[in-house]
Amino acid sequence: MLSVTNLHVNYGAIRALHGVSLTVNEGEIVTLIGSNGAGKSTTLRAISGMLRPSAGDITYRGESIVRTPCHRLVCKGLCHAPEGRGIFANLTVRENLELGAFARDDGKAAIDQDRERALALFPRVKERLSQVAGTLSGGEQQMLAIARALMSRPRLLLLDEPSLGLAPQIVETIFKIIREINKPVGDRPGTTILLVEQNAHQALKVAHRAYVLQVGRVVMDGPAAELAAHDEVRKAYLGAH
Repeated sequence: MLSVTNLHVNYGAIRALHGVSLTVNEGEIVTLIGSNGAGKSTTLRAISGMLRPSAGDITYRGESIVRTPCHRLVCKGLCHAPEGRGIFANLTVRENLELGAFARDDGKAAIDQDRERALALFPRVKERLSQVAGTLSGGEQQMLAIARALMSRPRLLLLDEPSLGLAPQIVETIFKIIREINKPVGDRPGTTILLVEQNAHQALKVAHRAYVLQVGRVVMDGPAAELAAHDEVRKAYLGAH
């Protein structure tokens, strides 16, 4: 579904990515792990069109998207739930969800169906539909951000640090929902997910495959379970000694 090849991204004179390559197959959860500043969020921003690479290629479902604007990518089924949630704090929860479907033209019935599915995944969001989004707790805002992303009916969902700053119990809930989003529903395939997550333990537990980034380079990749058992990964990211 997604192929990133030899990707380079600069912030002015600073090079943030040095030839990152990765793939995401349909139906997978793939995670990027690494320390702060490794280039994980930069990779997602380049894929979703928020940053323009200086070199390399990104193909989505066989089509190069390096120069495709963000809103066009949403129409193609690629959606990014950014770090920091990015909700519209002055709008209600319901209005935030409606904005998630801004690019759709498949009719009210389909949009209503997806809203009900999103609210079934996030009952706490459902309880607060008329509440101003900025008054939600941090965990509720993260749930809203993911629910809003689902309203675009993504085929590929980029999730950036969904557990950042949340209490452990809420983190467990978020990762349980990530698994649910990835599951097929009836004859509809599950949503493919590319996940950036500081909580490497949870990320490797939920993912099928993983890439380890260090200072803008992929230094290791493979099945998530194998990386979780790898001594270097355990020592660097899982707190093992």
